[in-house]
Amino acid sequence: MDSHIQFYLVIFMVTVATVLSPAVAKLTPNYYDRICPKALPIIKSVVKQAIYREPRIGASLLRLHFHDCFVNGCDASVLLDDTPTFRGEKTAFPNINSIRGFEVVDQIKAAVTKACRRDVVSCADILAIAARDSVAILGGNQYWYQVLLGRRDARNASWDAANANLPPPFFNFSQLITNFNSHGLNLKDLVVLSGGHTIGFAKCATFRDRIFNDTNIDTTFAANLQKTCPRIGGDNNLAPFDSTPKKVDTAYYTSLLYKRGLLHSDQELFKGDGSQSDNLVLKYSKDSYAFAKDFGVSMIKMGNLKPLTGKKGEIRCNCRKVNSY
Repeated sequence: MDSHIQFYLVIFMVTVATVLSPAVAKLTPNYYDRICPKALPIIKSVVKQAIYREPRIGASLLRLHFHDCFVNGCDASVLLDDTPTFRGEKTAFPNINSIRGFEVVDQIKAAVTKACRRDVVSCADILAIAARDSVAILGGNQYWYQVLLGRRDARNASWDAANANLPPPFFNFSQLITNFNSHGLNLKDLVVLSGGHTIGFAKCATFRDRIFNDTNIDTTFAANLQKTCPRIGGDNNLAPFDSTPKKVDTAYYTSLLYKRGLLHSDQELFKGDGSQSDNLVLKYSKDSYAFAKDFGVSMIKMGNLKPLTGKKGEIRCNCRKVNSY
């Protein structure tokens, strides 16, 4: 099939999935067309500039959206700073000294507020759009999908919920499934959204146990990583999730076939036992268009997790703190 036809087929399939989504009544792809048509192009421009300066930031922006949605829904609660009377999600164990990209979100917020001449673009929508743009910029047009918009921002966050709801890197397969199911996501969503690890790096502290203790790991791969991540020290040393950490592609899935998943939770998706998860990993390792289409569908589904709409929440003037009235 001609590559151009395949690309438009991907866009059609993602759009169909959007229309059929049960949460579509709450969010819409053209939310800003009337109130601020400049918003989406400006967000893309700022994200593109940020990635040009540091390609790793694309993975960080994608991760921010994931870490936001998995804690009480996609409401930008992850962006709230702690205050003397408030303990938010940034300092929860899965997030502290880990999630990043807040300065880019601040830049986006300032740019769209200036262009729109008022605060009409929510921080939650900024996270959703920036995640999509990061993937498309680093992967190409086939990874573009239509984001649903109209989220509003939370006026609270939960340190406890962040600790309870974000899956840690040591989870086994059944724990991962349980976690995703609790958010209304299924096995396919788990496998395809884990493909977000096609870009970016992880810290030594998150994969040390795997490279020294796991048995389902390529020995040469483990030995090389042990040079970067010793048994003691070097907790913040970085290693790429796959061989192409600056490019959205299917190398992540190929690495799993050879027992070269960086995190324990990554390798749990492929065990060579012919399971449904195995079959999906095999499929995506061979078919970038299937991965692109399914990734867009699952990202839209995740982006629909308990959004605040209508008069709920607010549109924050500063993504780091709630508005004062």
